[in-house]
Amino acid sequence: MKIGILSDTHTHKDNAEQVITKLIHEGAEFFIHAGDIVEVEVLEMLESSGLKYIAVYGNNDAHLAQYHTKYHLVQEPYSFKLANTTFKLMHLPFYMSGETEVVIFGHTHKFSVELTPHGTLFLNPGEACARNKGLSECTMLEVSDTHFLVHYYFKKENRPFEMKEFLFERIQKR
Repeated sequence: MKIGILSDTHTHKDNAEQVITKLIHEGAEFFIHAGDIVEVEVLEMLESSGLKYIAVYGNNDAHLAQYHTKYHLVQEPYSFKLANTTFKLMHLPFYMSGETEVVIFGHTHKFSVELTPHGTLFLNPGEACARNKGLSECTMLEVSDTHFLVHYYFKKENRPFEMKEFLFERIQKR
């Protein structure tokens, strides 16, 4: 399964739209937004994509509580199962224990991906907003029975997306 992951869109709706469009173009089957959504229009973009999605509140999203039932908003830490894989979703990296197979977080505005020796994949898709480093970033997580494949997409303003891949052998959690 291909899971499009974005975070930290803030007020940059154009960047959010470009990231969502890129992930759809690359075959995303599901979306995860790791918080600091800020603009309700970003939730509308996710909704109108036609794909199922989930979005967690970030530290700048309290005003979105009025849309909690209209959109697929959850509070952190939120655990769920998708593609026969256990996930934990949060914005703030405060719940970083490895009891699930994948931990997705935002807030730092820095892309990071790491597989622990115990088999937990920690993933931060970076910042979609391009606020801190001039890069709009997102990831595609491909989940199979044997591997996690992460496509890291990044672009500078008015340039095409570039991509790096990270392949991890899945370790069965006990």
